[in-house]
Amino acid sequence: MGSPQKLTLPLIDVGPLLSGSPSGSKSCAFQIDKACRDSGFFRITNHGVSAELRQRLDKLSREFFALNNAEKAKCAMPLAGSAWRGWFGVGDELTSGVPDRKEGLYIGQQLPATDPRVIARTPLHGANLYPQIPAELGACADEWFAAMQHLGAALMRGVALGLQMPADWFARTIAREPTCLFRIFHYPPIDILRWPQDGISEWGVAEHTDYGLLTILAQDDCGGLQVRMPGTAKSEGSRSSSDDDIWLDVPAEPDVFVVNIGDMLDRLTLGRYRSTAHRVKNSSGRERMSYPFFIDPSWDASVEPLPLDGTPPADDVSRRWDGTSVQAWTGTYGDYLTSKISKVFPALFATLK
Repeated sequence: MGSPQKLTLPLIDVGPLLSGSPSGSKSCAFQIDKACRDSGFFRITNHGVSAELRQRLDKLSREFFALNNAEKAKCAMPLAGSAWRGWFGVGDELTSGVPDRKEGLYIGQQLPATDPRVIARTPLHGANLYPQIPAELGACADEWFAAMQHLGAALMRGVALGLQMPADWFARTIAREPTCLFRIFHYPPIDILRWPQDGISEWGVAEHTDYGLLTILAQDDCGGLQVRMPGTAKSEGSRSSSDDDIWLDVPAEPDVFVVNIGDMLDRLTLGRYRSTAHRVKNSSGRERMSYPFFIDPSWDASVEPLPLDGTPPADDVSRRWDGTSVQAWTGTYGDYLTSKISKVFPALFATLK
């Protein structure tokens, strides 16, 4: 593959989906459908999330990651048990078996100890483990989480309309109680003097696809996100993965969010919508912050392909970056997600069995 090129993603005004405008929602749905078919990535504006909230979250997050590791370890992920919440350090998270050059906070829906899912020690269910310093970060993250849930619900209405389904189809079926996950990621700049001797990948996150339905990404202006796209030599409509593919840089615009498709939406649409491989490399010489929010199916949902006219089953083994199949999977979404995260933090997962 050649050097990364700039990627021009469609910019969609999603205000009508939030306001409920019938004509505007149909226009949004048409644009979302086209973007999901083409690249599996698009940008959104007029998303209803204030710049003040984003800037406050960014400020508090940077304050936390500037602390020493001993202080950050007071909210380390092993302390949260099966809830899978809290801080992990640089190199602790694996992508495709390779340690990522990033650290982060894992956050989810706040659940009380009396919740049946918590009592049953269902993975990724429980209370958030927030840092004591800065004290305001937890409340700010909860505020962001609620804003993303609201925005995510609107986007899923747009996806449903784009698939010629009722707007509330996801809310009535596979996402009645969506599995919503939030991450705050800090990517330190690559230290040329230490890499590769430190044993950590040059990649902030190596090549991967996301697992669920949609991902909403807020980020700073540092850049580094790259998307793998079929090479221009391929015939139109071809999605097979090969050395002819090209990596495209996604522009970093703090007040414009990036949205991409996950494996379960790929599976649901028989490959009509793309779960596109992407990666992150922080080559800027300064720290990078990103805030991905994942909208996934209900934990106990079984995601089966829709009967979409004109969409034959995709040969997703040949077109997917890792040679696996999302169509061949059997089980619930909780099973699928657990199988994936067991490879992300294998040492931590072993303690939860």
